[in-house]
Amino acid sequence: MKILVIEDDTTVRHLIVTTLDTHDYEYLSAKNAEEGLDLASQEEPDVILLDLGLPDLDGIEVIKKIRSWSNMPIIVISARSEDADKIEALDAGADDYLTKPFSVDELLARLRVIQRRLIYLNEHSPQEEISFTNGDLHIDYGAACVTMKGQELHLTPIEYKILCLLAKNVGRVLTHKYLTQAIWGTCWESDMASLRVFMATLRRKIEPKGTDVHYIQTHIGVGYRMMKL
Repeated sequence: MKILVIEDDTTVRHLIVTTLDTHDYEYLSAKNAEEGLDLASQEEPDVILLDLGLPDLDGIEVIKKIRSWSNMPIIVISARSEDADKIEALDAGADDYLTKPFSVDELLARLRVIQRRLIYLNEHSPQEEISFTNGDLHIDYGAACVTMKGQELHLTPIEYKILCLLAKNVGRVLTHKYLTQAIWGTCWESDMASLRVFMATLRRKIEPKGTDVHYIQTHIGVGYRMMKL
């Protein structure tokens, strides 16, 4: 993968690019939003690692600008650790969120998740296409497309993976550990917090306000279950 790092903190940027270089990833780096947006449009990286606190433009606006012309995966790396900040970034179009300070192993795990998804999308055979329908919710696994009452929903790759895991195990409670292992390949404490945030954003998309339909049931302290409607 070719990875674009947009980070104004020299120390953090050096840590990230050194890690990428050590693990044989091709990378580009930018120290501000303007430079990062130029590289994103010209070089078309496979993944963007984005800091939110950039000197010339807030990272949320950078996400929105990129989403206006590309669906390339964006992993936010930020010191903003509140759930509200994570939800704002995910709603803007980020695919994942890593809170500073972070471990190198955790960063690499998140990149492997993106890499596996890109490989899957490139190699997925049309013969394997199947679908899932539950009430007004429909998933076309072959096209990686989710619709609600015929209207396509924009889900991040992580939200889509969570939904598919639940859909393929209708009626079964999937534990927090099972979900985090399946999504990120790890079970860090930060993964548990991220899972909660992703579940909240996913629910807002498939269970909009004003509806009595609830597809996902929470089992407090245990996990989540997809209900059959």
